[in-house]
Amino acid sequence: MIDFIAHNLAPIMFTTVMLMLLLGYPVAFTLAAGGLIYFAFGVELSAISPEIRLFWPLLQSHPDRIYGIMYNDTLLSIPFFTLMGLILERSRMAEDLLDTIGQLFGPIRGGLAYAVILVGALLGATTGVVAASVMAMGLISLPIMLRYNYNRPLVAGTIAASGTLAQIVPPSLVLIVMADQLGRSVGDMYVGALYPALLIISAYCLYIFVITMIKPQWAPALPLEARTLGGGVTSLFVMLVISVALYFLGHEVLFTGIASPEWRLVSALAFGVFSIYLIALANQKFGLNIISRLAQQVIIVLIPPLALIFLVLGTIFLGIATPTEGGAMGAAGAIIMAAMKGRMSMATMKHALDATTKLSAFVMMILIGARVFGLTFYGINGNVWIEELLTALPGGEYGFLIVVTIIVFILGCFIDFFEIAFIMVPLLAPVADKLGIDLVWFGVILGINLQTSFLTPPFGFSLFYLRSIAPAGKWKDKVTGKTMDGMKTLDIYKGVFPYIIIQFLAIMVVIAFPGLVMRYKGDAPTINPADVQIEVPGFGQGGGMTLPPLGSDGNGAPNFGLPPLGGANGNGAQAPAMGLPPLNLGGPQPAPAPAAPAANPATDLSQPPVIR
Repeated sequence: MIDFIAHNLAPIMFTTVMLMLLLGYPVAFTLAAGGLIYFAFGVELSAISPEIRLFWPLLQSHPDRIYGIMYNDTLLSIPFFTLMGLILERSRMAEDLLDTIGQLFGPIRGGLAYAVILVGALLGATTGVVAASVMAMGLISLPIMLRYNYNRPLVAGTIAASGTLAQIVPPSLVLIVMADQLGRSVGDMYVGALYPALLIISAYCLYIFVITMIKPQWAPALPLEARTLGGGVTSLFVMLVISVALYFLGHEVLFTGIASPEWRLVSALAFGVFSIYLIALANQKFGLNIISRLAQQVIIVLIPPLALIFLVLGTIFLGIATPTEGGAMGAAGAIIMAAMKGRMSMATMKHALDATTKLSAFVMMILIGARVFGLTFYGINGNVWIEELLTALPGGEYGFLIVVTIIVFILGCFIDFFEIAFIMVPLLAPVADKLGIDLVWFGVILGINLQTSFLTPPFGFSLFYLRSIAPAGKWKDKVTGKTMDGMKTLDIYKGVFPYIIIQFLAIMVVIAFPGLVMRYKGDAPTINPADVQIEVPGFGQGGGMTLPPLGSDGNGAPNFGLPPLGGANGNGAQAPAMGLPPLNLGGPQPAPAPAAPAANPATDLSQPPVIR
């Protein structure tokens, strides 16, 4: 029995810790306790199994491993992006966006659902926090959509799924953690995730479009009396054309003196966008009526968050700022935006800082527990067990990716994405790297999978967030005065099911078409290692890199392709001096070395030289 445990300690440890996590024990303490307990077992069993390489002095490495977490620059961006999201949530940006975009898409069927999806994407690119996105959109959109007779499961599924876009639309906390655990650049991870994120957003909108074609009564258009901003789409289109024209004017005429192409692009974009923003502000302030109310409201509400997105992501993609610097600029920009709207107070700042500190401490504690767990798991050859288990799968890299997708999908039904990222990813990454899988591609696939984990019952966190703010019983609509039925939990589960299917299909598309992610590599030429040939010049076979021989005696002794040393060759003839004067130290010069006998065998390089 003892022999069996000693030789199978890795799977026993892994199964035990996973079981404790599924039972609901705190993650950080479960990982750390499991690591320390099995460390003690491993030390005692190391005499039985040669696979166990644990000894008591190894515990002294923990302080250095924990300190390594503290000065990790990549993780510093987590509190910055969290603070930015919480400030924007408190400034009621989601409320403004939903109201404005809902009015813009109101005349078409499913307009409110499209608005929720697009606002979810915008909130994901600014807040990056699923809880903030789901709860903000649920509190604002849920009563409006139910008021105008939207299908209840469709309403619940759209709000819950759109809120999870914060996990895959850059800058997301999932991608930051993935980049850290996979040892890749956060900027590369953001660029790689951009096209898959746009693919998922488009798939959500396509699903709503199909619903409006098949079941138009499920997603009706906004009635005429609810369109408070009226028409004016033509005016908005004209302002968009003016903005594009001003951009080209700035790029081709006004800012040609800027040497850096990146800064020239930024300057031209800022000139075009802020020009129409100032026009809209002037139209609102002075009542000029040169543009419609709809165009005015869309420009004033949309441009600040879009500018903030560009401040964060644009500077990262253009290489102007690192992700940590981008996060710091985003947090500062969010504070400025909230202050400009008069929605910034000490209470708001205190709440945001408290929540940011709690989340950062939560992440650090899980990382510390994961480091303690990892030291023991690697010491009992757990990584070898995982590698042998996964590399034996049929199908090569695609078989590995499909199986890992299924495993992470199942784990996502029960445990949080932080736990999966800090426990599973360090174990899976070496196997993926050994199979030749690009780790940024692998990270994006896992990121989409972890986004899906927010939707999967029974423990999908997005479902819990929506359940906490959706009315469970009958409620009275303040606008119409009607008493309406509440939202059932079954409606929420039924509504997210189509979106889970869409997420799974998106993962399959990204696996089948890695080019969606590989664009992060840019246009740099790729080199096939199989085509690389290294030619080493031969020794003493003439030429020798076209230089004269070194001490060649003319009888086949090795010369290493170098010129003669000492000014004369072995036969007494003067050798080329390569344009250098003879070495003369002022004293009597030594006589040339006598020529080696003809029968002298080739020099044996394995023996030390003989000094005469």
